[in-house]
Amino acid sequence: MDQVVVVTGASGGIGSATARLLGTRGARVALVARRADRLDAAVKRAGPHAIAIVADMTVREEVRRTVTEAIAAFGHIDVWINNVGRGIFRLPSELSDEDVEVMMRVNVLSALYGMQEVLPHFRERGTGHLINISSMLGRMPMNPMRSAYNGAKHFLNALTANFRAEVQQTHPDIRVSLVSPGVVRTEFGIHSLHGGPDSRQLPDSQSAEEVGRVIAKLIEAPRPDVYTRRGAHDRVVGYFASLGEDP
Repeated sequence: MDQVVVVTGASGGIGSATARLLGTRGARVALVARRADRLDAAVKRAGPHAIAIVADMTVREEVRRTVTEAIAAFGHIDVWINNVGRGIFRLPSELSDEDVEVMMRVNVLSALYGMQEVLPHFRERGTGHLINISSMLGRMPMNPMRSAYNGAKHFLNALTANFRAEVQQTHPDIRVSLVSPGVVRTEFGIHSLHGGPDSRQLPDSQSAEEVGRVIAKLIEAPRPDVYTRRGAHDRVVGYFASLGEDP
């Protein structure tokens, strides 16, 4: 895999696992995160052609700097993975303005900035691949305690589809993909706003490495929309079918 890949939210979880896998397959990887100590450890695991860029993806200027630094290091960017995200554990009737603002800033604006800031480079090259990491809760808002997160991921899904439609009108070789994992055994749950259950202890989960393999396959064979577990699409269809019949 002779490609340059930028992975945001790469200090742990899905981002770190994906960067490590891509690095072992020959990719040159820029790992991006806010936590320098954990990021350095993740870079070492991603192989000799990996670099660290310490940046906050919720700040547009830092996203712009990340694009510049990745290009300076590797000459160009082939794939940009928007993987920054954070959950919440609060019922919708109890949400504060700040709760919603945090969910939108972390889960939506970070991805929007990434797409917008790398797009001129992709347009100049005539090719590129944007990958946004969403969630099954962005398909099925079935956990009220995750309400603001559910809403943010639904927003991200729509934004991804609309961005794809716009860009491919003029640049059909710029791909835009959405990945929807379910429960993943990471620290996501315990780092949620207002706490929450440990995702590593929940049933029907998968490892970050499994998700990383799906992302790696997606880079090799781009598609608009992928799930990370077999049967996930049928679960989504069944969820909406259970809500009622067409009039």
